[in-house]
Amino acid sequence: MKQNEYLELGLINCLRVDRHTPHGIFLMSLDGHDVLLPQAYVTENMIVDSLLEVFLYTDSEDRLIATNLKPTAMLDEFALFEVVDVASFGAFVNWGLLKDLLVPNMFQKTPFKVGEKRFLKVIYDERTHRLVGTEKLGDFFDKRVKGLSVNKEAQILIISKTPLGFKCIVEGKYEGLIYHNEIFENINLGDIKTAYVKTIRKDGNIDLSLRKTGSKQTGSATDKILELLKTNKGLLPYNYKSDAELIKEVFGLSKKEFKRSLTTLQESEKIEIKDTGIYLKG
Repeated sequence: MKQNEYLELGLINCLRVDRHTPHGIFLMSLDGHDVLLPQAYVTENMIVDSLLEVFLYTDSEDRLIATNLKPTAMLDEFALFEVVDVASFGAFVNWGLLKDLLVPNMFQKTPFKVGEKRFLKVIYDERTHRLVGTEKLGDFFDKRVKGLSVNKEAQILIISKTPLGFKCIVEGKYEGLIYHNEIFENINLGDIKTAYVKTIRKDGNIDLSLRKTGSKQTGSATDKILELLKTNKGLLPYNYKSDAELIKEVFGLSKKEFKRSLTTLQESEKIEIKDTGIYLKG
């Protein structure tokens, strides 16, 4: 471990144990500044001149404080947080530390409610010199997309549901959207998935698909149907006339893909389709 040159708010710091006090131990960076690690976090192996890795944030009186607990997200990181309290000036979310993270009203898109989960970024608020959460992520996305092109694979993080689809963070720095009619599987906020670029728009936003353009994926779809048949004693109460939403929920397929897969399986004599459902043959 290499000792921090200076104290860094919102990040993991490697600091030297300088001295013990009744309130805890003081940790020091190379530039001579120190910070208290409260007694509740002190253990016997924290001896003078040893190095410790701690997270730095501010306490209820806005003093810099250290902890060996790791928060849900650090400075400039995104995460899903649960709302634990609401006040006139903002809301508080649990981020794994004794002091909850404040989300000021000005950084909320809609009023927060206790118990719900919101996707936030931890930022440094220059007005108050505190770490806070923000739901307004638009300003943090890079609008100059580099290294991505149509059909290229990308890692995405699902951050919110909209009337159009699910918004996501692409490769940690771009804003993307998967339209509802492109989704044939269960998606939840906070999910990390592999997606494929459909379009890169002029405004820098990216339209995505969970399936590669031009890939019918019939093989995987037919395998899924066969597997479900085997785990349900060779009978599934669905056929060509089944409702599209029901097919999406049960099989994770579009109705078009479902019908195409049924035809493939029936032609290969692996299944039989009746009004009462799909039957496994053999």
